[in-house]
Amino acid sequence: MLEPSNNDELPVIPGKRYFTIGEVSDLCAVKPHVLRYWEQEFPNLKPVKRRGNRRYYQHEDVILIRQIRSLLYDQGYTIGGARQRMSGEESAAEPGDHKQIIRQMINELEDVLLVLKS
Repeated sequence: MLEPSNNDELPVIPGKRYFTIGEVSDLCAVKPHVLRYWEQEFPNLKPVKRRGNRRYYQHEDVILIRQIRSLLYDQGYTIGGARQRMSGEESAAEPGDHKQIIRQMINELEDVLLVLKS
């Protein structure tokens, strides 16, 4: 979901198993309090919590946070819209759009076929 131009701005994710909230903050260019807020808003973002309620994010969590960041900051989604996009609810409306495009392509191909036959 992250576009290549955005990948250049953010540092490469190191090959570690767990990251602290400070490390994730640096890797994703998002402040720690924003990460804690996103945990409440996005149910699929659940870092491991250890002693003292310290958060430890895994590689998949960092990628997910970068996707959320891209949706909110780069693509202009609201929190609710990004949540829908991440959960896939928005894609339920898209198949109708795809059907319309497919019908249009079929019509154009039939027109080309008529031209080729004549």
